[in-house]
Amino acid sequence: MRVLVLSDIHGNTPALQAVLADSEACPVDALVVTGDVLIGPDPLGVLDLLAAVPYPVHTVRGNADQELVDAFDGVYAPTGDRYWDELTLWAAGQIDRTIRDQIAGWPTGITLPVDGIGEVLFVHATPWSLTDIVLVDTSMARWDAALRGIDADAVVLGHTHMPFARRVDRRLIVNAGSVGMPYGHEGASWLALGRQVVFGQTLYDVQEAARRILGGGCPGASVFVQDFVLSHPSDREALSVFGSRAEEPSAD
Repeated sequence: MRVLVLSDIHGNTPALQAVLADSEACPVDALVVTGDVLIGPDPLGVLDLLAAVPYPVHTVRGNADQELVDAFDGVYAPTGDRYWDELTLWAAGQIDRTIRDQIAGWPTGITLPVDGIGEVLFVHATPWSLTDIVLVDTSMARWDAALRGIDADAVVLGHTHMPFARRVDRRLIVNAGSVGMPYGHEGASWLALGRQVVFGQTLYDVQEAARRILGGGCPGASVFVQDFVLSHPSDREALSVFGSRAEEPSAD
């Protein structure tokens, strides 16, 4: 099996459309989405695009997906980030009970056989947490804790929005980056897995994307456009936030 991996779409339909078109050059048998799918400018548009994919789609639940379910259920715990809290509550108002139940039913991990690699475990952050941070330079002790009890040949994740590949005690670890909110580079990230590991970076018409997002009615649309479409946090900025958290005890 060959697999296309997308992560952290965050409701960015222009980016997702561009990636799906670009990745057609890499024939695959299935799509795996490793979480944080809908919270963003166009949650229903993302669902429609994924529903139209002409091969099996497997979706893993991320921390933002769980927050969306919590917001729909009226038990969302505000993060203190006013922009994110308003966007989450707005997104919860865009979905219905059927979609809520669909999201709640997404597993926190799935395992698939991949050509040339073996059994691959797909998760959002780590196998044991929706929110833990692991980075390409995270300590081996931290990686050992994150991967305890896991016997898959490879682990694919997202969450930090920065793509990387490394080995941890001979096991392949790959981060697919982010489709909708990339850090450290322009364009939307994607990953194709098979006998080769192919990192994709799709550039798209950001001015047209900005126009669509600004006209979509989500709160804080101008912030999303400025921070994640017209420009992007640098890898240095992201690592300054994530670096200390990458050595904290597990949150889940």
